[in-house]
Amino acid sequence: MLWKLLLAACVSTVLRGALCSTASLRRANDGGGRCLYTFTVPSPAEHSCPEPAAVQELRRQGALQRTEMEALQTRLGLLEVLVSRLAGPGGAGGQGGGLEAAYSATMREKTELQRERDRLEAERQELQNRVDRLRQENSRLRLGQCAPIETPLQDPDQRPPDGSSLDYSSPRFQEFKSLSRLTAFSRVPLVGVHSRAQTPPRGGSDSTGCGELVWIGEPESHRKADSIAGKYGVWMQDPEPVPPYGPEMTWRLDAVGSAVRQLFGYEDFKQLSRGFPSKVLLLPESVESTGAVVYRGSLYYQRRKSRTLLRYDLRTESMATRRELPHAGFHGQYPYSWGGYTDIDLAVDETGLWAIYSTSKAKGAIVLSRLDPDSLEVLHSWETSVRKQSVANAFVICGTLYTVASYTTPNTTVNYSYSTESGHGRVLSIPFQNRYRYNSMIDYNPARRQLFSWDNYHMVTYDVRLGTV
Repeated sequence: MLWKLLLAACVSTVLRGALCSTASLRRANDGGGRCLYTFTVPSPAEHSCPEPAAVQELRRQGALQRTEMEALQTRLGLLEVLVSRLAGPGGAGGQGGGLEAAYSATMREKTELQRERDRLEAERQELQNRVDRLRQENSRLRLGQCAPIETPLQDPDQRPPDGSSLDYSSPRFQEFKSLSRLTAFSRVPLVGVHSRAQTPPRGGSDSTGCGELVWIGEPESHRKADSIAGKYGVWMQDPEPVPPYGPEMTWRLDAVGSAVRQLFGYEDFKQLSRGFPSKVLLLPESVESTGAVVYRGSLYYQRRKSRTLLRYDLRTESMATRRELPHAGFHGQYPYSWGGYTDIDLAVDETGLWAIYSTSKAKGAIVLSRLDPDSLEVLHSWETSVRKQSVANAFVICGTLYTVASYTTPNTTVNYSYSTESGHGRVLSIPFQNRYRYNSMIDYNPARRQLFSWDNYHMVTYDVRLGTV
């Protein structure tokens, strides 16, 4: 009985220490047959028995593993569905037949798309050629101020000059009709039309002094640029060189890029063709487009994104003069038809330095200005009737402006001239070749009596012939 009294005393003590909390007493036999008394007292601070940290970590890792296993099972199921679709009815026993069939179908579609792309490219090129021809015809009609002929040629026996039959809906008939229009107007002078049999010998030295342009020879390529930076550019020789550079010194600027500043110098055409520059200059300010020229020992060019003209002295390798060209459009306002930010095009001829550009007052028509080579001041200006964006390029010979109809058409023409002496313009048709079909620069060199051109990576020259004044 003593142990019962002790148990009662212990229970009463625990109950008093539990702050009057409710306690429960339980009696049960253990595995050895002994009687065990257990009691439970609620904790005044804890509402549950927290598990040890290690147990909690194990439970968390187990949950993560179950989640990852479920995600993996889902992905495997999707993969099985995809494989079964690709494999086709044969399933896994088809030895990849479904995959091979899908690959073959894809390659066939690729081939068809490539054929379609080639066909569309051919159509695009044909449309471009038609646009160039129509633009040329429109320019001729507008410059000549000719009234259009309402009645087309209807005589089926009437044939083009080459003797072929006429298809009234074809571009060939349209070209023939355009030629008929031009020749029908006797009051519009046409000069420079030469057959191959009448072509004079190549070489520009057979005429001396100034005169009207009557013939342009075939292009002669001297070098092809070897990088994308040479897609278009400008190259030139100084017609009035200043020591230490001689008349054979050739200069080149690759005009592709947002910061064109490198000027390459070559001792002559031979070194240019080999690609060995003897001089490389870093210009202090970037060049805009392909309108630069070299004259009397200086490089003249337009500063990028401005109407400012710069004169860079090649002898001292320093900037000598800067001046804004009044009211001139720049950076895409009045470029040539090929674009390239060719708003201001500088030119040199027997009489001096020129600027070819346009203004808002001229409404896009070409303005030709004579410049002072030292101060870059405008000495005199002439406004023409031809829109700058309707022609591919322009150059000046003996004080007369000449324009080229197309920069991509292989056989185009010099289609217009404007004489600063008479103040009048007229329509021309002097054959001109764009052999490489992307002509971005044409300048005249009066010392060599040649045109310098940059045609789709190629640096090209043309001999010219002038008639007597």
